[in-house]
Amino acid sequence: MERKIVFFDIDGTLLDHEKQLPASTYEAIHELKKQGVYVAIATGRAPFMFESLREKLGIESFVSFNGQYVVFEREVIYNQPLDRERLHALKQMAHDNEHPLIFMDADTMRASVADHPYIHESMGSLKFAHPPHDETYYERNDIYQALLFCKPEEEQPYVTAFPTFHFVRWHAVSTDILPYGGSKAEGIKKMIAQLGIARENVYAFGDGLNDTEMLRFVGTGVAMGNGHEEAKKVADFVTKPVDEDGILFGLRQLGLLK
Repeated sequence: MERKIVFFDIDGTLLDHEKQLPASTYEAIHELKKQGVYVAIATGRAPFMFESLREKLGIESFVSFNGQYVVFEREVIYNQPLDRERLHALKQMAHDNEHPLIFMDADTMRASVADHPYIHESMGSLKFAHPPHDETYYERNDIYQALLFCKPEEEQPYVTAFPTFHFVRWHAVSTDILPYGGSKAEGIKKMIAQLGIARENVYAFGDGLNDTEMLRFVGTGVAMGNGHEEAKKVADFVTKPVDEDGILFGLRQLGLLK
């Protein structure tokens, strides 16, 4: 039998709105692995932000930073940091506009300001505290993702000024910044090439705008019932919401679990 792999987004997919892992999801993931299906994570989060979840689920392969940092069996197989010079120019523009930034590498994150309500609000929604202040952190470390804190109507000047960056809004006051062309789909390509798994045997579950490329690319894309309408539009199947046993239901409907 040909090997299969399932990629799971984290927020709104594996974790519910309270950032808790439903018991049915925990059991479904472990049963999936018992049946010989390879399980991986595909997330916009940095690796340090979901280490405990990986340990709990026994998952050692993941696509993080929306595709910019890919790990297979604990070994980094692909990474693409943001261009440092362009990141410096972005920081200057954000500073002039009084918009804070967060810089993320694989191990930690630092903020360009010591304290800001937008950072508290958006990072708090992920159950993370305001990072320590270090506005030059990017000068000494490879940054795989930056977060720009501004309102949607304030974002376009940055998009225009930095065509080599990809802006993906995930919160009312925060936008992810990635290298242009990067996505979870690109990271998944690297992973399945390493495993030698055909595209038609690749499945993915997601709920957000940053999941749309992934859901389009894989053989079978599954959107959560609680997901964004754009994610549902491109998915092959829409399962129940995360807090209504959506992962378990979806895996059963696809025949991956009995």
